[in-house]
Amino acid sequence: FSSSSELKIPALPETNWGSKKNGKESSEIRPFKIDVPVAVLEDLKYRLAHRRSYVDPLEDTAWTYGISTKYLNTVLDYWTNKYNWTERQALLNKYPQFLTNIQGLDIHFYHVRPTIPKDRKLKVLPLMIIHGWPGSVVEFQKIIPMLTTPSPDHDFVFELIVPSLPGYGFSEGAVRPGMATAQMTVIFKNLMQRLGFEKFYVQGGDWGSLVASNIAALFPEKIIGVHCNMCFTLEPKNLFWSIVGSYIPSLVVESEHYSKFYPLSKVFIALIEESGYFHIQATKPDTIGAALTNSPDGLAAYILEKFSTWTNKAYRERDDGGLLENFTLDELLDNIMVYWVTNSITTSVRLYAENMNTAYRSLKVEQLPVKVPTGCAITPNELLLQPKSLLGNRYPNLIQYNYLSRGGHFAAFEVPRLLADDIYSFVKNTEDI
Repeated sequence: FSSSSELKIPALPETNWGSKKNGKESSEIRPFKIDVPVAVLEDLKYRLAHRRSYVDPLEDTAWTYGISTKYLNTVLDYWTNKYNWTERQALLNKYPQFLTNIQGLDIHFYHVRPTIPKDRKLKVLPLMIIHGWPGSVVEFQKIIPMLTTPSPDHDFVFELIVPSLPGYGFSEGAVRPGMATAQMTVIFKNLMQRLGFEKFYVQGGDWGSLVASNIAALFPEKIIGVHCNMCFTLEPKNLFWSIVGSYIPSLVVESEHYSKFYPLSKVFIALIEESGYFHIQATKPDTIGAALTNSPDGLAAYILEKFSTWTNKAYRERDDGGLLENFTLDELLDNIMVYWVTNSITTSVRLYAENMNTAYRSLKVEQLPVKVPTGCAITPNELLLQPKSLLGNRYPNLIQYNYLSRGGHFAAFEVPRLLADDIYSFVKNTEDI
């Protein structure tokens, strides 16, 4: 196998991804507020009220066949009759938001500056935090104040830039093929440059972890450090070492953490059970997009099932999918609304097809070494886990690898305090180097 250190960083063009009808790109940064027209909300309520009856779930299956349509009706009734978008929209508009056109696309982002008491001298460090699918910037509403409010334990605080991925929510999607995670890093690097940040920290989970890692690998001169709550590597030889670990665990993982990564049969079965969506979205994204574009209840079912199972696989055995263990219905519906009102489900799932495209895979961007200081936060219920010993080729400067006490795939949404503390710890370690 070739080593990641032998790979060359590809030169990525600054492609214009927008419609030619949009004219010349503007460098203007425009204030933005979410303001959904009444007609869109009335149409949504009509569709929800006139949905067809669902087929009853099989007896005693809970969520093991997918979302329970019985519980789905509970959520949809709440969405139709109790969910107050006016109030929720105001909450999502709490922090300053902006749009700016980069490479032909309007990119949406929060830009939240800290408030520093007059009696304290603190370093203000720029930090970009990046979401994934089926999430959005909604995931970060609870962690934003934790990262921008000065802590008595640290001599620094963060200035946050929280973008919507291109094709997600209020960021425009590409009109031509080729927008994979590496191409997104070019856009985000240009966004930070436009905002005046020559160097910055970056953090992410899900696709956000891949974008964060890739921006650090492709533009290391721009990144002070990268922190991820889903660290993994696509090094082919890792499969070999994973198998070796089945027989000699001490070569791969500490004994107290063995059950997180083994037996491999359990891991592979879980991945097969939970990766059906991936195969659809990586091959036929527009088909599933078309199925969900005109159906708010279908969209809710598709997304809510992920917020159940990816938070904790054991929730498949519960009639309510365990949804309210970590979230409120309002929070979950806020995220679904971002997809619905922007009609962005199709453009969001196209990212899977673009990243699995043969031409893109040949660039081997995800195998490039991330040489800047790196931190990994490992939640006990994360879907894709790799022990520290297997991450060395991708992350040769891994200075922090912590197991969080709670949480699943959506760490910023589920356990914001734990994740914020881990980010602070990582940045302190990096600043002390």
